[in-house]
Amino acid sequence: MIKKFIDKLFGKTSSPAAGAVRSKKSVFGERREVGPQDHAIDPKLVDDRAMDVVRTLQQAGYEAYIVGGAVRDLLVGLRPKDFDVATDATPEQVKSLFRRAFIIGRRFRIVHVIYGRGREHEVIEVSTFRAHLDSSLAEQVGGNERTSKSELAGMKHAVDASGRVLRDNVWGPMEEDAARRDFTINAMYYDPQTQIVVDYHNGIRDAKKKIIRMIGDPATRYREDPVRIIRAVRFSAKLSALGFKFEDKTAAPLKSMKGLLADVPQSRLFDEMLKLLQTGHSLASIAQLKFLGLNTGIYPLLDVVVDTAEEPFLQLALMDTDRRVGEGKPVAPSFLLSCVLWADVRQGWEQRLKRGEHTMPALQDAIDDAFNAKIGDVSGRGKLGTDMREIWTMQPRFEKRTGSSPYSLLDQPRFRAGFDFLRLRAQTGEIEMELAEWWEKFSTAYDDERHEMIEQARVAQSQKPQVPRTRVKRVEPEARRGADGSQPAAPFPEFGESGEAVPAKKRRRRRKPANRDGGAPSASPPSDTAGH
Repeated sequence: MIKKFIDKLFGKTSSPAAGAVRSKKSVFGERREVGPQDHAIDPKLVDDRAMDVVRTLQQAGYEAYIVGGAVRDLLVGLRPKDFDVATDATPEQVKSLFRRAFIIGRRFRIVHVIYGRGREHEVIEVSTFRAHLDSSLAEQVGGNERTSKSELAGMKHAVDASGRVLRDNVWGPMEEDAARRDFTINAMYYDPQTQIVVDYHNGIRDAKKKIIRMIGDPATRYREDPVRIIRAVRFSAKLSALGFKFEDKTAAPLKSMKGLLADVPQSRLFDEMLKLLQTGHSLASIAQLKFLGLNTGIYPLLDVVVDTAEEPFLQLALMDTDRRVGEGKPVAPSFLLSCVLWADVRQGWEQRLKRGEHTMPALQDAIDDAFNAKIGDVSGRGKLGTDMREIWTMQPRFEKRTGSSPYSLLDQPRFRAGFDFLRLRAQTGEIEMELAEWWEKFSTAYDDERHEMIEQARVAQSQKPQVPRTRVKRVEPEARRGADGSQPAAPFPEFGESGEAVPAKKRRRRRKPANRDGGAPSASPPSDTAGH
């Protein structure tokens, strides 16, 4: 028994007879090498940096192939957005060959090879061929990634009580690596040097027939990694426009097995949710979730998205996100999530304004309520939560178009995101389109033009009747009080009337305009390529 387990780890067979039995089982498929005359992949669609990674590994004496979704996209004539490489080199060996390479992950140890810097950087993900192991032979732990962290530290192959794989870092031959991949159309290997596609599980056939089929027993594979349920939805959404459909056996267990996602770490589910919404097929993904009966129960925030996707504001935001991805422009999760929760923030804000509360304190309380009710732990994800708050707190500041306020708002790092949000509000009739058009013009105008626009806004404002302001005591939200009625420390800094962070219990002095003659420093016109 021990010898069989060791042989299994290293991909060995004990005898020729055993090898013959193994080949008959078809779990590892049958290796087929398909040339360019049959697969018709256009080598011009292959990324130069992915080519460089493959070439470097091969020149060092290792096997290396472009693998996964990139090969699938190349087969159907699409230009892949990301390129992954698979090799028989270990992560340490891969890292030693590249100047900027980093080993990441615990569940799956992989290498990120980095090219370029800043927004223009590109990551080529390199994984080592993994052995196809029987989960019944893996080490078992009683908890999950967090509760059993110390136990998992020295393990290479481990599962939890439900059979979910927690560690999978046993290297093996290429045929076993193909068998442990999820869908047949994602289990092909392309050598850009020879232009040969290696196919073990009829992936090329399924790609031509436009079928999404799981390798092996679907229920077992979903149990090994429940996130495959979400990946299945994402692939079907992306490929639905090309006519791809699920094989019946692959789709059948999806709804009944979604409960397994409850054991997956929230951070991983959050990342998978963002992939559903930010890879250019958000509307198609939502349609697939509804069609497959997965519109609730995957992740609380995703439930909100699916439930409100047909509301004009959010639908426009999703369409805008898909458009930007399709044009190769960057998108930020903070912008889309700000759109998702805006209905809750706006409702709470309006209720407080009707009670006579001041604009900014009322908005801050409404934001806190929305975070507590719909996001929970995600509100502590650092920059994400801060960026969402900045987008929201900019909105009332756009109403101020006199003095130095327009210049200071234009200098905000997140101005473009705040303006894009304002534009969506105008397109859905929430605010006057004139306000969005004014800011569009102001952001691209020269200094003398800006000065004239501010002066015109000042004159127009002076002609409006002034409404007297009444001071109303601010009502603290119940969700922010402790059991004894005390107020806990706020997870985020408080913001003043200008939307900037201010120390607690201090009044912000009114700033005097820097230059009444319009000589304020020029701000660079925001670029649409800067992303949200």
